[in-house]
Amino acid sequence: MASSEEPNKPTSLFDSSSSSSQPLLSNSPASLFPYPSIDDPPHSNPHESDPSQFLQISYNYGHRPFKDVPILVLFLLFVLSSFGFGIFASFNRNIHYPDLSFYHFDSKTSNCVMTNSLSSSSFIWVSLYSPSSSVFKSLIWTLVVTLVLSLPICFLLLLLLKHYTRQIVYALLPFFVLVPIFINVYWFVACTVNPTCSNDFPMVYRILVLIFIFLVIGVIVWIFIVNWHRIELTIQIIGVASDALSMNLGLFVAIPSMTLGLLIYYAPIVLFLVFARMNGKILPHHHVSSGEYSCVWKEDKWVPAYYALAILTMLWSGAVMVEGQVYVISGTISQWYFSKEEDDTPRRSIRKSLRNAFGPSAGTICLSGLLILVVRVVRAVVDSARQEDIPGMFNLILRCCVNTFLAAVDYLNKFAITFAAVTGEAYCSSARMTYELLKRNLLSTVFVETISTRLLAGIAFVLSAIYAIVACAILHAVSHLGIDTYFIAVAAWLLLIVVLTFFIHVLDNVIETVYVCYAIDRDRGEVCKQDVHEVYVHLPISRNHRSSMATTSLLV
Repeated sequence: MASSEEPNKPTSLFDSSSSSSQPLLSNSPASLFPYPSIDDPPHSNPHESDPSQFLQISYNYGHRPFKDVPILVLFLLFVLSSFGFGIFASFNRNIHYPDLSFYHFDSKTSNCVMTNSLSSSSFIWVSLYSPSSSVFKSLIWTLVVTLVLSLPICFLLLLLLKHYTRQIVYALLPFFVLVPIFINVYWFVACTVNPTCSNDFPMVYRILVLIFIFLVIGVIVWIFIVNWHRIELTIQIIGVASDALSMNLGLFVAIPSMTLGLLIYYAPIVLFLVFARMNGKILPHHHVSSGEYSCVWKEDKWVPAYYALAILTMLWSGAVMVEGQVYVISGTISQWYFSKEEDDTPRRSIRKSLRNAFGPSAGTICLSGLLILVVRVVRAVVDSARQEDIPGMFNLILRCCVNTFLAAVDYLNKFAITFAAVTGEAYCSSARMTYELLKRNLLSTVFVETISTRLLAGIAFVLSAIYAIVACAILHAVSHLGIDTYFIAVAAWLLLIVVLTFFIHVLDNVIETVYVCYAIDRDRGEVCKQDVHEVYVHLPISRNHRSSMATTSLLV
């Protein structure tokens, strides 16, 4: 089936037609790759692999076997156990749990009995209706309008980044500093003028906070000054990624749908957790200090274990969904990248990516999600121990070792899912092959961790802050909410920045996917997207390359 849709595409992971007697880029014309030749690899160790021994990598349009099946089975066991014990907890719950306050200790029977014959379930709960306040109405309407406007704002931002990337970036760069300065000065003056705020927040503390925020703004300015030489290259890369994303707008439907599906999947587990709390008995408890008895709720011994199981399943499922979204984005963008059509996208590319994500590569995604979850938990534990400032050389060495291990896992995991979406390989194979791919082509994963993400985050912050200021001004003009206007404006800012952060998350994944696809192109000595090569050809060379390319290394 795949061969009929893509007759000119390779049907396997590797291109068997490549000659193994020549280096992969030995026949590439210099006009296509004006970076230093890698015919003479930087590593001189004779025991290391020769680049000519590697087969050429390509997008796998053919049949993909299931990978990392044991991890998939383990994940399904967690899910089935959570739902199975949750259903048991729902039917086994004690219906008298809500009536705990109506129980008292009966000394005659030495047991807990109900105070009266009526239980809380027999009470008629009367909901008192009170008209919504003007603050609540304004908050709801502001959030609804913000949510409706967030979609065209994201779409307009994408089009502007596609066609006018340089103008947008340079126009918003001053606001990265002006907006925080305006907010900092505004709150200081407003708090000083307001008697209530000035009494609750003394002048000394206000000045300290003002100075601290100015110091943070100074750090932001310093970061941009230091990385100014990367701005132009970052602008070009954002423009290329925006063009790729604009050709696959269906991702803005698929990715939110996956998030919505995760919330629907969470709903019964949360309900099971509530029902699990109702599994137990009402028993008398003797207070040693007073010598009296009272009735307390004693939950079953298995309830804490189920809580741990269900919460772990929810955390793992959330990590799996995040990695699944990365997989779908990477699979869709890579199909567009390797397609022969210049101004069109392959048919059903998102559907193919979804089918691969929740089919053959489901175990790979589960393994990646598990590793990400473990890294986050271990890092949280390490950060907690650091805050406690536990003395001792052993603790310091242990933290250094743990941080080194976590950094290594993050390094290997960065492009593993992206590579798996392209090739259909297992997780460990994808991590190893990605490392070798970038190493053979003198590329470094450090590049995508540079200023592009920070620049996009700054754009999102500025746009959401400007929107919040406009919303605050409109609310001041049409209503008399007083200080509540600022809280409503902050709520609108938070909602819009969440939506824009989602947009940046998708665009970041597109940048990383195009980066891997470019590395595959370079490894094969081909050019699938000329405009991508014209930009990515200026990428910094890996720091491990010990040659005379000093000027290029300065970009890293």
